[in-house]
Amino acid sequence: MTTDKMKKMVREFNPKKVRIGILGSHSALEIASGAKLEKFETVVVCEKGREKTYARYYKNLFDHIIIVDKFADIISDRVQKKMSSLNTVFVPSRSFSVYAGYENIEKKFMVPLLGNRSMLRTEERNTPKNQLYLLQKAGILTPKIFKSPDEIDRLSIVKVTEKERTLERAFFYAASPAEYEKQSKARIKKGIISKEALENAIIEEYVIGAKFNANYFWSPLTDEIDLLGFDRRIQTDLDGVLDLPAQEQLELNIPVQNIEIGHMGATMRESQLEKIFEAAERFVNTCKKEYPPGMIGLFALQGAVTKDLKFYVFDVSPRIPGCPCVEPTSPYMKYKYGMEVGPGRRVAMEIKNAMKAGKLADVLT
Repeated sequence: MTTDKMKKMVREFNPKKVRIGILGSHSALEIASGAKLEKFETVVVCEKGREKTYARYYKNLFDHIIIVDKFADIISDRVQKKMSSLNTVFVPSRSFSVYAGYENIEKKFMVPLLGNRSMLRTEERNTPKNQLYLLQKAGILTPKIFKSPDEIDRLSIVKVTEKERTLERAFFYAASPAEYEKQSKARIKKGIISKEALENAIIEEYVIGAKFNANYFWSPLTDEIDLLGFDRRIQTDLDGVLDLPAQEQLELNIPVQNIEIGHMGATMRESQLEKIFEAAERFVNTCKKEYPPGMIGLFALQGAVTKDLKFYVFDVSPRIPGCPCVEPTSPYMKYKYGMEVGPGRRVAMEIKNAMKAGKLADVLT
């Protein structure tokens, strides 16, 4: 979708009827809740058979529900025309990227996004100018990457997509080429991963440190970065195994999977916050140059703080991170705005501010 087409579409919006839209999956409740707090109507696109959460249990949050046979149908003319008729500003999520596909989002999805649609594909490690490129260009600390299993000389984490659920990654650990061989064969045998997926796996140094996902919002209107807060992941079946005593963990002798099932809120020592903001500033400034107009709206830098208090980043979410827990558990937005502000409300605030300033096109792509 070209910038000119988007700006023309936005000019035709009725400013009193702009609605905020989301795919009925990753973070839809958070986005809708925040929209409601700022007095916006909402639009949700639900897959048939998965709509109860939005159409029944939390129907108070959604004004317009569009049902599709499968999420990929969000690209269809019918759905796009309906969203356009509702003056929808759509908020991209990981689920949207996966089900709609980057090519479709960039070339066929004619609904304005709050965010930079060109940056969504940087989440994939096999694309040019990807997240690792951006992090290194920004001078942000990242783990060492091993080009082949033969190079492994320290504890490493192998990131490979699952065989059946390509949305998920079946992480495993290895400290040597021999251990890599053993662990990968065990997972292939159990059908967790495939040989083909393993060939495209990322092997990176495992950073020993406290894990923090830092969640941010960059505003093109003010050129300011908000720190929404930190979260940590709850994963199955990793968490279940770690709940056992060490002896029982060893006796299980099963390939552990890191499937994200939830999040916990966290805070960080106040003396360390500057480095968290500085990492975001470096990243945002790099994105302005590499992907103009830059990293609009929500994003996350996922990493760890080591014992020498260095912040290493090993993953970037160039869209809304799936962590609704940051609003009630992180105080950082309250310090700035005098009230708790979660990802969904911050999105709605930006749209409202852009509309008041007559600059809605500046925050959309």
